[in-house]
Amino acid sequence: MKLLIIGRLDGHITTASQIAMSRGAKVSQIDSIEAGLEALRAGQGAELVMCDVALDLGELIRSLAAERISVPVVACGLSTDPDLAVEAIKTGAKEYVPLPPDPELIAAVLEAVAEERHELVFKDPSMGQVLKLAEQVAPSEASILITGESGTGKEIMARYIHRHSKRVEEAFVAVNCAAIPENLLESELFGHEKGAFTGAVARRVGRFEEAHGGTLLLDEVSEMDPRLQAKLLRVIQEREVSRVGGNAPFRVDVRLIATTNRNLADEVAKGTFREDLFYRLNVVNLSLPALRERPADVELLAEHFIAKYAEANGVPKLPLSMAARQELQDHAWRGNVRELENTMHRAVLLAQGEQIRPEDVLLTDLGELSGDANGGAQEAAATHAAAASGAAASGAARALAGAETKALVGRTVAEVERELIIDTLKHCLGNRTHAANILGISIRTLRNKLKAYADYGVAVPLPGESPTRAAM
Repeated sequence: MKLLIIGRLDGHITTASQIAMSRGAKVSQIDSIEAGLEALRAGQGAELVMCDVALDLGELIRSLAAERISVPVVACGLSTDPDLAVEAIKTGAKEYVPLPPDPELIAAVLEAVAEERHELVFKDPSMGQVLKLAEQVAPSEASILITGESGTGKEIMARYIHRHSKRVEEAFVAVNCAAIPENLLESELFGHEKGAFTGAVARRVGRFEEAHGGTLLLDEVSEMDPRLQAKLLRVIQEREVSRVGGNAPFRVDVRLIATTNRNLADEVAKGTFREDLFYRLNVVNLSLPALRERPADVELLAEHFIAKYAEANGVPKLPLSMAARQELQDHAWRGNVRELENTMHRAVLLAQGEQIRPEDVLLTDLGELSGDANGGAQEAAATHAAAASGAAASGAARALAGAETKALVGRTVAEVERELIIDTLKHCLGNRTHAANILGISIRTLRNKLKAYADYGVAVPLPGESPTRAAM
């Protein structure tokens, strides 16, 4: 992890830096907020910023948001005043760390931000075959296209490849092409000069330049506008980048990894993705199996997430009952590993006995909401629905379905659609791509609807926002 510390904090800053470095972080320290912003604009990437609460924390967070520099901020300071900590969190800090620093607290903050995203947990042979191929191609310079449904762990695999590549000591930079509006993605990738457009208050290094010498992940590359695809293709061919508003191209050396949850061959046939770019990115294809295709991993991953969230929430680690294990094995897991993780997190919080029981495992079945072309997912959802058809035919189930239908009478289609979209977005913690996949609509359609809702005054969850916060 790359950590940027902003502030002096007497001698405690040195101690905090040493603790972070002992935990594997690469640390840099800058005295002022403006200097910190300049470092981030110049491509000194950071996965976490720790800022002295005595500085203008609000200015830092507002500037990061205005300039679309996505990095979590943790406040730290010498005061133990709880009001100061609360104010820092309200300003937008993810956490408040009192100083002098406690080694375990620093470690906990680093782990919380990293969210253990780099860990691969598996034993199913189907996943083992993919990992073997990944290890074979990782030391090469070949571009890699990682495909698979949402929630299968494509970014985790990309990071795994980087860690086993010759570029492991250099930067790993990820860009979510679906989360950034089309008119801003060009600047995000290639950078911009001061004054290039409204809001370009200073020169900003792009992600290609930031990843120079390392690996650049283009997450959900299928969502990129065709016009920008042409510019990306030229950068890959020429290995040169020009910032928006600039006219002096410069060389870049990056290893490209791209991910998508779509069938890019189908997108090429439809004309929404350039064929020449597809072949540039698809030198090696790693297709990640869906969770339902790796049944041996369901129980292993469930145990992993139980241990993770029991520790995170300070509660006992409970074993799974046999009935709960069977329920997990029978579920379709349309949301794949991400859905399983959320399910086990809930189970850890809800369990009250000596075991995690079926009633603690609140499964989500949103398969019927999706109309996308993902045949495998639809088939699994249909299989799961067929398995449950006997219970659904009971009188109680029919009565419940009738009550739910009656509850919709008197409401407009637009109202029901809005509620469905917002609730799905909350379920996905604000992730537009995952919500669009569940709803069976394009990311562009979802963005347009959310913009209309926001203009109308409806609270729209932000990426990473919990349902509780979105409701406030």
